[in-house]
Amino acid sequence: MGAEQSDEPSVDGSVEQGGYHQELKRTLGSFQVFAISFAFISVAVGIFGTYDDVLRDAGPVGIWLWVVVAAGQVLVALVYAQFAARIPLSGSTYQWASRLANPKVGWGFGWLTVCYLTFGVVAADNAMASQAFMPLFHMAPDEDTARLITLGMLLAQALLVVFSTRIVAMINASAVGLELVIVVVLAIALIVAVVLTGNGGVDNLTSRGVTEGAPDYFAVGGGLMGAMIMGLATLVGFDAAANLAEEAKDPFRTVPRAIVGSVVAAGLLGLLFLIALTVAIDDVTRISASESPVAAIMRDQLGPVVESTLLVAITFAFFGAGMVTMAACSRIVFAMARDSRFPAHRLMRQISPRTNTPVPATILICVMGFILMLALPGGALLKLLVAGTILTVIVYGATVILYLVVRKRLDHKKGAFDLGRLELPIAIGALVWMVLVLVVLVSPAEAIVPVGIVVGLVLAGGVYFGWMLRFHREVLDTEPGDLSVYQA
Repeated sequence: MGAEQSDEPSVDGSVEQGGYHQELKRTLGSFQVFAISFAFISVAVGIFGTYDDVLRDAGPVGIWLWVVVAAGQVLVALVYAQFAARIPLSGSTYQWASRLANPKVGWGFGWLTVCYLTFGVVAADNAMASQAFMPLFHMAPDEDTARLITLGMLLAQALLVVFSTRIVAMINASAVGLELVIVVVLAIALIVAVVLTGNGGVDNLTSRGVTEGAPDYFAVGGGLMGAMIMGLATLVGFDAAANLAEEAKDPFRTVPRAIVGSVVAAGLLGLLFLIALTVAIDDVTRISASESPVAAIMRDQLGPVVESTLLVAITFAFFGAGMVTMAACSRIVFAMARDSRFPAHRLMRQISPRTNTPVPATILICVMGFILMLALPGGALLKLLVAGTILTVIVYGATVILYLVVRKRLDHKKGAFDLGRLELPIAIGALVWMVLVLVVLVSPAEAIVPVGIVVGLVLAGGVYFGWMLRFHREVLDTEPGDLSVYQA
């Protein structure tokens, strides 16, 4: 891509300029695009799914690491916004790396992104099952039951994603709006309850709780560092809007704004929610031992009726997060398949003429989710979160490196998102942050299973990549969008 200035960015022909036909309908407005990234992040989903780990690993004081993570993730989101403002095609990092580095590098980005998004779908549904759905119906904590519920949610989401992008967007926008209201209202309600009843206290914000006196608390891989998993597993997926760029109206503006805005909004709302939850803990030891501490806090402070009402809404938010993640992942598979770079690409690149959605790609994500739920040993949720977050960090870090290498060759489109002179310091800061995060994730001894999963997925991708090099090298040597090669 040249460095010259271009005219006012226009969505018309942007897909064709990339070498493709416009097969996906542009139905997503600015709020819907924002909602896609915000729903993937999903403050309620992330906090419900990991608050118990924070209490057990670092104590209530561990919530303040959320601020550190939010600041670091905003740096990464700004780098992603720079790319999204210039190459608005489905596939995001796969497209960016293929066109700006080389197609072989792009293939690696695409493969890892499919893997981490698949983990994101299953993690959201499994967290919904164990942290919201089961407490709502007063079901005793049980791993097998949670897995069965997860399978049911995966199937329901796949059906909706296949049926209509517009319906997915409507459900998702409703879930996001509801989640915004829930987080704010619940935070205020909890603070008011603490003031009126005297149960809870501000002292919780600096308490180590059940971790008081624990050895290696401040060490690398220790309890305090482990508490970063809440922010790291939550404030990711902001690039989901970029994966649906071909279905967004005015993607040069709406997609970058959605990427950055979703992280900022989630960071601020999440901090408010965490402070309210932590202040509202009446018995730190008892709540830390709970399998669903957020639900237990709501029950203590607001009563069972309010708890049940809020859990219904939170379950809906969980469902929306998992559904939009599945939609984003299916678009990555579709983007790679239409370039003949994904297994069974002739099938996976098919778009239903009736629904204008990638049906086979969506079914594949659902099947992969089923396999994960049936194969993972022990407690699935934390393994899913850590493995998915490691994959995410690898992709995010590699994307930042890519940006540092190619930034001088990027177009600067008039009216599109642009960091200007701040781009270099922000990108360097984002890279340093990603290196630190990777150390945090792989340091704990219990990370061995998630690390093993990541290594296995990388090796599986390597095997397929080697097969492509041996029998279809011309595909990997050609830039995406060359229809004479890809549709042969």
